[in-house]
Amino acid sequence: MPNVLLATDADWILDEVDAALSDDETTVVRVRSGREVIDAVAVHEPVLVVLDLQIGNMGGFATCLNLRQEEESGRLRPRPILLLLDRHDDQFMAKRMDADGWLIKPLDAFRLRKAAQALRTGYTWFEGADTPAPA
Repeated sequence: MPNVLLATDADWILDEVDAALSDDETTVVRVRSGREVIDAVAVHEPVLVVLDLQIGNMGGFATCLNLRQEEESGRLRPRPILLLLDRHDDQFMAKRMDADGWLIKPLDAFRLRKAAQALRTGYTWFEGADTPAPA
């Protein structure tokens, strides 16, 4: 069963992501801090990692960068990362962290499903882009 790993300490984000992405074939696994992400990726082998920008002790940007470094070193297999941003101005940093896609909060199920599907099939998804582009 494919897993989606969500890193957030906000219950409302878990509710939104779980409602949008969980189904008979997909389970959303949650961690509450950025520091837990690397171990959770190794254990659960998610097909997609969703990072809330505002996670308590290690924010989404730092967690994304950490994941990319682990992938580049060969310690983890590459996988798509979707950042949940707080505002449009965060897009610059999301691009610098090499995220495969991002959405700007508030979230809705339609946008979450579209972004997740694009990333899981090898495309990117940047909020406001007219069409997704191959990665």
